[in-house]
Amino acid sequence: MAADATYVLDACAFIAFLQDEPGADEVTRLMKERKCLIHAVNVCEVYYDLLRRADVDGANSLESLLRAGGLEIYAALPPALWQEAGRIKAERRRLSLADCFALALALQEQAVLVTSDHHDLDSVAEAGIYPIHFFR
Repeated sequence: MAADATYVLDACAFIAFLQDEPGADEVTRLMKERKCLIHAVNVCEVYYDLLRRADVDGANSLESLLRAGGLEIYAALPPALWQEAGRIKAERRRLSLADCFALALALQEQAVLVTSDHHDLDSVAEAGIYPIHFFR
């Protein structure tokens, strides 16, 4: 990874940070050292995860938590991005649509995807098309 790499966090990376799960220290370090983005679709995943955990206060303050962590929320949905996400989904059917948006944003920004989702993304990383950093 380049020393000035931009990172795109998926939902599991930010949830690890919020819940102080294993790997949270590495996610925190990346967020402090580099430009980090998260797509609004992935923010939605974090939001519903917090609600599912009955953490209504956390869900209601999610946007401020993201910004306090130094993350930029990418809310734009230009055709090139949603088309790329759709192409990825068509090619890699097992991936969630949210993961496809994270990958498409990483491609668009020439960034590295930060995740712990080995189950779905190991085969993608092995293909070498998308730069992926597993934090655990």
